[in-house]
Amino acid sequence: MGKEDEYLDDVHLRILRVTEDLRAIQRELNCAAMEAPGDPELMEALTTLPEMESLQVLKSALDQMRHFLWFYIQVMTNESEVGDSLRQSIRQTSEGNVVSPEASLVEKFKHATDAALLQFIADGKNRKPN
Repeated sequence: MGKEDEYLDDVHLRILRVTEDLRAIQRELNCAAMEAPGDPELMEALTTLPEMESLQVLKSALDQMRHFLWFYIQVMTNESEVGDSLRQSIRQTSEGNVVSPEASLVEKFKHATDAALLQFIADGKNRKPN
């Protein structure tokens, strides 16, 4: 097994663990939300600043991941015009030294996706609704 296969196996296992953790968090929060209206102490504990900040951090990370995964899937599938456009943006970003050659793929991808998102939004404004 090569390094790439080992790396992909590690990523796959991590995805499975994170997915299961997210489902467990959702179940626990759902139970707490159902119990809280009848339990003032639980309601107070759930709405404390540290608890709410923790949830906001999680929400922000999940929102960012959703954004990234949407673009990643578009780039990695050859079936989409958006994928072609994003791959072109990544190449231009890499070649145009907007991001240094030493920069990680994630950094290059972020710059390319930001540019592609702006283009996608601009194209959408010029389209007629279905």
